[in-house]
Amino acid sequence: MNEEVKMVYDMAKESMEKAIEHLDNELNRIRAGKANIHILDGIVVDYYGAMTPLNQVSNISTPDAKTIAIQPWEKSMIDPIEKSILQANIGITPINNGDIIRLNIPPLTEERRVSLVKQVKSEGENARVSIRNSRRDANEEYKQLLKQGLSEDDKKRAEDNIQEITDEYSKKVDSIVDAKEEDIMTI
Repeated sequence: MNEEVKMVYDMAKESMEKAIEHLDNELNRIRAGKANIHILDGIVVDYYGAMTPLNQVSNISTPDAKTIAIQPWEKSMIDPIEKSILQANIGITPINNGDIIRLNIPPLTEERRVSLVKQVKSEGENARVSIRNSRRDANEEYKQLLKQGLSEDDKKRAEDNIQEITDEYSKKVDSIVDAKEEDIMTI
């Protein structure tokens, strides 16, 4: 495999890997009826005028399967943290006892489960589209290399290799989505 072809292949593979990582991050934020600290990812708190991620101003833990506990490092941060959680609209009302904030994860209704599965499938489709776009971009690069002297056989081989990793990453997306769907639908 010539150097330019390999570089295009590596870039496409890296791009596909990023699509998988993004899918994992998005699916971690979808709550499946169990306490998962990742549903708080993306929540920022006003920490002395600077918007700071929640996990940088508090200790977040799951004492049991249905509870998330948020222990601020400074007692004065209780109210700003509670306010940020309410503003994030994650569908859970925080319970504040003055020392710690608890989030009780309600059991999911059947309707909510079906809605979450649709959301998971949508995220999976976004990842598949991103993977296919990486394949398309790589194949465009191969066409350019053909004009610059790459042989037709090498181009065909390179396209076959790109199709192989596209299929491989699409299967990864399917298995990640199926696992999350099963997690959501399990009562």
